[in-house]
Amino acid sequence: MSQEMYSVEQVADLLGLHVRTVRNYVREGRLKAVRIGKQYRIARDDLDAFTGAESKVRRTRHVEVSSIVEIDAISREDAGRIAMGAVGAANTRGYQERPLRIETAYDEVRGRLKLIVLGDLTTTAELLRWVALLAEGET
Repeated sequence: MSQEMYSVEQVADLLGLHVRTVRNYVREGRLKAVRIGKQYRIARDDLDAFTGAESKVRRTRHVEVSSIVEIDAISREDAGRIAMGAVGAANTRGYQERPLRIETAYDEVRGRLKLIVLGDLTTTAELLRWVALLAEGET
């Protein structure tokens, strides 16, 4: 990947400084530069860092969903099967690129299983459909 490089003279012109001042910044380490032969070259990113200018940031959109599933009136055994199945499915069904994070809790007094699922929309929706099928089958 090619990066835009500037000479000391070009940087001096851009910043409205004397060439000697820019060279001093380079020698002091305040401005990062690469020496090529007898001349310094300053990368655009290093100049931006020196001046405090924001470099162009490439952002990729990331959408994540948090879901809480509560299943009441479920035995510890059935809750364990659903919880272990959900965790197992999240770890083995090809979700390595977009892994799900799953937390489970079972309340013995209320007979309630709580699943907390964090992940991308599509993968979470697939897992929730699977959990719905299991939960309906356990009643």
